[in-house]
Amino acid sequence: MADMASDRTADGTAGRAAAGKSAGPSGPATDEEGRAAARRRDLAVRAAVAQGLVGGAESGEPLVCLLDTAGIRASARALTGAFASALAPGTPVLHAFAVKAAPLVPVLRLLADEGIGCEVASPGELALARAAGVAPADTVLDSPAKTPAELREALALGIAVNVDNRQELERVDALVSAGPSRSPVGVRVNPQTGAGTIDALSTATATSKFGVPLRDPGARAWLVEAYLDRPWLTRLHAHSGSQGVPLALIAQGVRELHALAEEINAAAGRRQVDTLDIGGGLPVNFASDAATPTYAQYVAALREAVPALFDGGYGLVTEFGRSLLAKHGLILARVEYAKATGGRRIAVTHAGVQLATRTVYAPASWPLRILPYDPNGSPLTGPPLPQDIAGPACFAGDLLATARELPELSAGDLIGVPDTGAYFFTAHYGYNSLPRPAIHGFTVTAAGEVRFALARPAQSPASIVAEAGGDLRDALR
Repeated sequence: MADMASDRTADGTAGRAAAGKSAGPSGPATDEEGRAAARRRDLAVRAAVAQGLVGGAESGEPLVCLLDTAGIRASARALTGAFASALAPGTPVLHAFAVKAAPLVPVLRLLADEGIGCEVASPGELALARAAGVAPADTVLDSPAKTPAELREALALGIAVNVDNRQELERVDALVSAGPSRSPVGVRVNPQTGAGTIDALSTATATSKFGVPLRDPGARAWLVEAYLDRPWLTRLHAHSGSQGVPLALIAQGVRELHALAEEINAAAGRRQVDTLDIGGGLPVNFASDAATPTYAQYVAALREAVPALFDGGYGLVTEFGRSLLAKHGLILARVEYAKATGGRRIAVTHAGVQLATRTVYAPASWPLRILPYDPNGSPLTGPPLPQDIAGPACFAGDLLATARELPELSAGDLIGVPDTGAYFFTAHYGYNSLPRPAIHGFTVTAAGEVRFALARPAQSPASIVAEAGGDLRDALR
């Protein structure tokens, strides 16, 4: 039974992959890693039911979210290993996790144990990184709207700063002239290399809001002069990747960044720019358990597009988020009711827009698999039927899947929603004042025992009231 989930198709129905599959981005190694992750996931689902983390309507919790800590560690090691094997010995590298992908202190601490720092884009994210014990030297500040106070704090702490635009550079000028700083400072550029398949996430279009537009008239010459006038500008940053962007297009943005650094250094007559922050944005496969594309494939694409990136001439910074966490998260929700309308069945669950906001509002761009389980947490079998998987929010579009072919779901069954460890349940959306669910990390021992550790407690009604101004009830009378 434990192997069945690993063989489900993108629809969540049962179906075994073709034997001997090795072509394409997914090969034997990634397939086996995916099967191992699926086995851990199914063990965790049964254990979550047995240990009372989620369960029946009378006494059990209707919703819980799980993080596979072994999978997270494996992703971190795959990232660091891919670059370490390609770079010249001694090349300084900082892999900084994009905190927005999973703003949870225990996750940041776990990644820090694996040598991963933090990329932050707000005072809140910086506070989380500091609470996790991440050193300022392992922290990078990115944001298109940094306030003077944010810049002042970052420079005082020695946090690396990526300046977004000309006006922000003038602010940093004033702060640097007021006193020395330990912070490495660079400018973010937009290589304007084009969009992927999801416009809202494409950061390197001609009109993207991020960075200095490299191909706009006069922009490149201004950038070179800006560096020559400021010897303390020692970094360059670009982020051309995201979900829906192919590896070749990501690599093209990095190639543009490297070429600009070479131009600046040639004009300066010295190695002024010493570090390139190449961003992150490795896409994630949401269609199966295979973790593709891999970091090794990403590095290979970079080596083909810009081989000099790996010769030790520049230190590197990366800012991956989704690709480190997404495959290792699972939403587990009880089916509260199962009904039919218009000839189609609807499973009403406790997982909806508050956890999978992007899927609900943009289902074509963010489709998710649905894994059916019985009340005991064993994979559900049976002939597939088209069913809607509905969430608890009070609007018609709160659907995780529409007409999905699944074994017939009944009240008390469970649905699992995999690949949700980044940007889904980790970043709660407060529609209908639905509470934040508990998040537990899990490990599986060699003997198959599942151990859970609370990473974020469930939100109480009292906490919701407090956040909604409960102590200020009469303030507007």
